[in-house]
Amino acid sequence: MALLRRSEPLVSVVVPAYDVAAYLPACLDSLLAQTHRNLEVVVVDDGSPDDSGAIAEEYAGRDPRVRVVHIVNRGLGGARNEGLRHVRGDVIGFADSDDVVPPGAVAALVGQLRRTGADLVTGDVARLEGPAGAEQLRPIRWMRRLHKDRSAVVIEQQPELLGDVFAWNKLFRREFWEGAGLSWPEGVRYEDQPAMTEAYVRARRIGVVPDVVYHWRIRDDGTSITQQRASLQDLEDRWTTKRMSLATVEGLGSATVSRVFLDKVLPGDLWRYFLLVPGLEGSEGDAWWQLLVSGVREFWGGHRSLTHSVLPPVHRLAGWLVENGRRDDVALVMRHVAALDGKPLPRVRMPNGETRVDVPGLDPRTVAREALLVRDEEL
Repeated sequence: MALLRRSEPLVSVVVPAYDVAAYLPACLDSLLAQTHRNLEVVVVDDGSPDDSGAIAEEYAGRDPRVRVVHIVNRGLGGARNEGLRHVRGDVIGFADSDDVVPPGAVAALVGQLRRTGADLVTGDVARLEGPAGAEQLRPIRWMRRLHKDRSAVVIEQQPELLGDVFAWNKLFRREFWEGAGLSWPEGVRYEDQPAMTEAYVRARRIGVVPDVVYHWRIRDDGTSITQQRASLQDLEDRWTTKRMSLATVEGLGSATVSRVFLDKVLPGDLWRYFLLVPGLEGSEGDAWWQLLVSGVREFWGGHRSLTHSVLPPVHRLAGWLVENGRRDDVALVMRHVAALDGKPLPRVRMPNGETRVDVPGLDPRTVAREALLVRDEEL
């Protein structure tokens, strides 16, 4: 593996831009304020209908580190791939145009990349929430846990890292990216997971830093791609990218990594879909439900049921009910969860000393024991 030759290697950050005129200046300002100065920012105007392209050109006119590429709309994956055709750096990274990169982020990541000789390096992320001008940073507990130590590992040593699927809290050696033949899937949402899973599996060494290297904006207007889950296309894309990612993990040939992936990584976002079940209506709602059931059965039917997963008790229960096609009961459970407003489900201590969740109206005698149990560490 070739070492990075310069003390400050050129880092190329690809920034796709589509309908983000309100957010793009803050993103670009944050990148240009990095303490690591040897930087280029390749903004890809992905056929944006607003002034995003013009804003990017204005920045390019003021700072030679910014270059702009204008393309016909291809979606996030296509825009990232196009941006990669124009980078010149030894190290590459990505930022979404509605997010913010803290000033020491690139330096922290490059430092660990150089110290460890890793192919890629990843850091912690905080959520940026609230209205413009009054945003607040909030930690993501599970991301903090994955990045608690400064380290260098292979994926077999820390398979839970596969849950950090984000594109934008990482840097990659360009020679690794190109040598591994990595690219972003196009024409599908949730493209981060299959690409990042492939990168983790192919990497000879992965650097980890505990620093928060990215501020992920959670829009309160419901316009971001990941906030539009109630459509058939969204769910189809979700299953497609999970399928691609699982195939990559299984190709590694490690039973341990595959088990962790199925139990601790792939299920992580399912609760968001379970919450939608009470609101399903009409023929499209019926089709969406059937697609949810078929996907859960494909990935977790049989011995690796969602009852083995890291989902909290109520969502393990919902997953088991989905797997068994019990739509009305899933809706019942999710409505009860909504009424509790963040409080846990009531629990019942059984004669054998075990504890189970309790949902009024759901007969526990009709549910598998393992779907109701609360684990000792959850008590």
